[in-house]
Amino acid sequence: MKGPGDIVRQSAARWADKTALVTATRSLTYGELDAAADRVAVALASRGVRPGQPVSLYSQNRWEWIVAYHGALRAGAVVNPVNVMLTAEELAFVLRDCGAGAVFTSAEQAAKVVEVSAGLPELRMVVAFGEAVEGASAFDELLGDSGEPSAVETDPDAACTIGYTSGTTGHPKGAVQSHRAVLLNCALTATMHGRSERDVVVSALPAPHVYGNVVINGTFLAGGTVVLMERFDPAAALRLIGEHRATMFEGVPAMYAMLLAEPSLGEADLSSLTRCTVGGQTIPLSTIRRWEEHSGTPLIELWGMTEVAGLGSTHAVHAPKVPGSIGVSLPGVELRIADLSDPSQTAPVGEPGELMVRGPIVMLGYHNNAEATAETIEPDGWLHTGDIATMDVAGYVFIVDRRKDMIITGGYNIYPAEIERVLAEHPAVALVAAGPVPDEQKGELACAYVVLVPGASATEEELIAFSGRRLAAYKRPRLVRFVDELPSTSTGKIMRRELIKSYRP
Repeated sequence: MKGPGDIVRQSAARWADKTALVTATRSLTYGELDAAADRVAVALASRGVRPGQPVSLYSQNRWEWIVAYHGALRAGAVVNPVNVMLTAEELAFVLRDCGAGAVFTSAEQAAKVVEVSAGLPELRMVVAFGEAVEGASAFDELLGDSGEPSAVETDPDAACTIGYTSGTTGHPKGAVQSHRAVLLNCALTATMHGRSERDVVVSALPAPHVYGNVVINGTFLAGGTVVLMERFDPAAALRLIGEHRATMFEGVPAMYAMLLAEPSLGEADLSSLTRCTVGGQTIPLSTIRRWEEHSGTPLIELWGMTEVAGLGSTHAVHAPKVPGSIGVSLPGVELRIADLSDPSQTAPVGEPGELMVRGPIVMLGYHNNAEATAETIEPDGWLHTGDIATMDVAGYVFIVDRRKDMIITGGYNIYPAEIERVLAEHPAVALVAAGPVPDEQKGELACAYVVLVPGASATEEELIAFSGRRLAAYKRPRLVRFVDELPSTSTGKIMRRELIKSYRP
């Protein structure tokens, strides 16, 4: 096996009649998934998509997305998974920057993609999932193509995927991952979490995101079953766990907070779960504790990023628990904490610094952006993550916060995650995020944005006083704003930089 394009073919050879994927509209066995991927590979080649050319996937979670991903890899294409929340302008930049030869999208998004494609000479075809759309080929037509796909030799060190970052400043950057990196991440994560053919995994993580990709393909690699939700809904997730006797649920912190606040939680059957995973952002210890009490199963923390093809650290499923830690490095991967003023130096044990990672999962670089690559990857291979963390003597890493999310008030550094962890323990708080607001005297003040548990109440003064029991005076939020929801990404991660838009002086 040389890359993720071999995963389904290998599993189909062992478990052809076993259910691989379950969605709201269709279920596929490994044999059916394998055959459908072959037909997509044939269709792409016959329509002029060249090996090495990017093929973009732009839609919500659905079975066709998974088939297109594996079909594109079999055709020798480079997969470009695109965040479905991108605007037409952002999408056009990504397609132009990577030189996409084809785009797979939903019928709902197809008209926008067709319009964008007019200015992209490299783009040979737009394929729509679902209903026929003018200017786009129907996905069902591609599945009607017959023949065997041409054998394409996979170079493990060649480009496999180009995943674009969120682009908080300027245009997004395309992280190029090798076949080796993507396959290793799926395999090593599956090993750390003990996946097997007996597992049934419920997930609403977006397939275009590296966390979602590792969950899906790591499960396929082990011969398990993926129950894929189009988008997250807490009541539906609880129902699917019981209905399919799921052994794992995997999500981001906000999903677990929403599950715990879901009125139907008390009636949900979670007895089949054996472990769950959480990543994407820091999670309050109180949320971990409450989920483990309700589910009766461990919640395994993890950390990762686009630039490492998925996970960089997690806990081995049978290892002793270290609450609040993102675990240890994946096998064969190095992690260290760099001095904040001199990244060539390692910070003392227990001291905060920037988390850095090195090893075979690190990206090849940013597509057509040598300058950004040089700023992110040191000459000796260490990748800057932008996360502030500490490491203990046993190698367990503890995330403090994102370096760019730090609040500076009167010269003091405040990490929003500290505020969030404390306020999340208040019984009236369902979701919380903290961010800066401008202040003439101190430069910035910490403001907490709180979504209350349905039917619960709390005041600004009450929550500020509550935080004072655990936080030093300078770390406490100076303001609390109650909101109906928090801005989030397609994965459910809270977008702190968008919080200021909810602020009302």
